Amino acid sequence: MKKKEVKLANNKIYKTITKNMTLGEVLKLSPKTQNVFIGFGMHCFSCPLSQMETLEEASYVHQIDLDLLLQKLNEAIKK
Repeated sequence: MKKKEVKLANNKIYKTITKNMTLGEVLKLSPKTQNVFIGFGMHCFSCPLSQMETLEEASYVHQIDLDLLLQKLNEAIKK
């Protein structure tokens, strides 16, 4: 299956969700990823930090397994 390319407002093109993306970028990429964040106990969609905090930083703060979070987010955008 061919990976989806998405161009975000910052002109970056992503084929997959990476640890360096912000929560805001991921939500813009696919709003259905919100359910993944909720499943991990992350309810910070309206928080101003969601526009600046990377997934790596957020997973550290929330004590979440980053690899598992990335796996679930990437599975969600493929559906």
